[in-house]
Amino acid sequence: MPVPAASALLSPDRLLPFDPGVRALARRLYESVRELPILSPHGHVDARLLLDDAPFADPASLLITPDHYVTRLLHAAGVPLAELGVGRGPLSEDEARAVWRRLCEHWAVFRGTPVRYWLEAELSEIFGVTERPGPRNADRIYDRIAGRLAEDGFRPRALFRRFGIEVLATTDDPCADLAAHRALAADPDWHGRVVPTFRPDRYLEAGRADWAASVARLGEAADTDTGDYQGYLRALEVRRRHFVEHGATSADHSHLDVRTDPLPPAEAARIFRAALLGEADPAQTTAFRRHMLLEMARMSCEDGLAMTLHPGVRRDHHRPTFDRYGPDTGHDIPVRVEFTEALRPLLERYGTHPGFRLVLFTLDETVFSREIAPLAGFYPSVYAGAPWWFLDAPDAIRRFRRAVTETAGFTRTSGFVDDTRAFCSIPARHDMSRRLDCGVLAELVAEHRLAEDEAFETAADLVTVNPRKAFKL
Repeated sequence: MPVPAASALLSPDRLLPFDPGVRALARRLYESVRELPILSPHGHVDARLLLDDAPFADPASLLITPDHYVTRLLHAAGVPLAELGVGRGPLSEDEARAVWRRLCEHWAVFRGTPVRYWLEAELSEIFGVTERPGPRNADRIYDRIAGRLAEDGFRPRALFRRFGIEVLATTDDPCADLAAHRALAADPDWHGRVVPTFRPDRYLEAGRADWAASVARLGEAADTDTGDYQGYLRALEVRRRHFVEHGATSADHSHLDVRTDPLPPAEAARIFRAALLGEADPAQTTAFRRHMLLEMARMSCEDGLAMTLHPGVRRDHHRPTFDRYGPDTGHDIPVRVEFTEALRPLLERYGTHPGFRLVLFTLDETVFSREIAPLAGFYPSVYAGAPWWFLDAPDAIRRFRRAVTETAGFTRTSGFVDDTRAFCSIPARHDMSRRLDCGVLAELVAEHRLAEDEAFETAADLVTVNPRKAFKL
C-alpha cells in the first residue's frame, strides 16, 4: 500500500467546523488572521539560539529530543528516553538517525493527538515533506530535512523571520545575567524582539534541598546580603529590576497550588532563618512559599511585571527518570487545583490595583467555568490564560472558549501561549489556535449570537490585542 502524502492530511480546512456554511465563514475569518504576526509571551526557547544563529545540528535534535510532548508518548510506547537522545548532549550522525527512526517506527502512537498535528505541519510546511513518516521512509525523510538544515534559509534567524514572530519571550532564572538578550538587542543585524521572563520558583520553595544555596546565589547576583529575610526580599526586587531593564514584561510562577495566605513579617523572617539552617518543617516551608507568592504580587504592582500563574502540576512524578535525565523530560503530571479561596488574599490586596496583570492558567479544566472565568469577569487585573500543556489541544481549546466566554467574554482572555522548547513547532501551535478560535466565532455568528463584523474584529484581537494587554507587550 502506498504511503499517503502529508499534504493530503494537511487539509486547508483542518480543524474548521464540519457544517459547510459555518466552515465557509470560519475559512474567511481564518484567512483574515492567518498572516498576522506571532506574539509568543510564554515559551522556553533559549535566546542564545538566535544570538549564535548556528545551523541546527540534525532533524532529531531539532524536532524530537527537546520536545517532551514527543518523547513522553514514545517513552509510553516502550522507547527508552536514552534512545531518544534525552539528556545526552550533541548526537553523532548515527545516533541522530537512530532517534529519527524511532519516531517514524512509532508514528501511530501520535494518532489523534495535537503532537501529530504539530509534527505534520512542521514536516510539510517548513521542510516540504510529502510523505507520512514510517519505517520504510525514515531515512529518506531524515535526509531531506538534514539537507534543508544545511541551507542558510533554515538557520534560526531566518526561520524566526519566516515564522512571522514579532515577540518571543524566554523563561529565565532570576540569577541569569541575560547576556544573550543584551547582545541580541545591541546586534545591528538583528531586528526581532526577544524578551526575558522572570521565573523565581526555586527561590520561593524553601523546602528544596538546594534552597539555601540558591538564596546565596541570588544574593551574589543582586550584590545584596541575603542572610536575613529583608535582604532576601531586596535581592528579589533587585533582580526583577534587572529583568525589566532587559525588556522583561512578566514574571512566571508554577507551584503545586496558588494559595497566597499572608504571614506576619516576624513569622516570615523566623521561617526564613529556620529554612536557611535546614530546620523548617514542610508545613512551614509551604506557608513561606504561599506568603512569598503574595509578595511577588506586591512586587508586580511596584515594578509593572505581569504575573502569570500556572499551578497544579506534580513535577518529576517518576523519581528514577528525574535522577537519570533531569526535569522537563515528560513526567510532570497534572493534579486538581483551587483558585477562588487560594487567591482571595492576593486579590483583596491587589486585584483592583491600577496596572496589575494576573494571568491564570490551569491544567485542571474543571475550574475554567467554575473559578477562573468568574474571577476574570470581575477583577480588572485578572485574565483567563489560554489552555496550555496537556490542554493545548483542539477539543480542550474549544471547551475553554465555551466555558469561559459566557462569563468573561473574549476580552478577558490572554491570547494563545505556545509554552514550547521546540522552536519549529511555534507557528504550527499558533496556527492551530487561530483555526479553532475562528471556528468558534463562526459558530456564534451562525447562531446569531455575534455579528459577522464583530467576529472578524474579535479574531484579530485574540491574536494581536489580548496578549499585548495581558502580558504588557
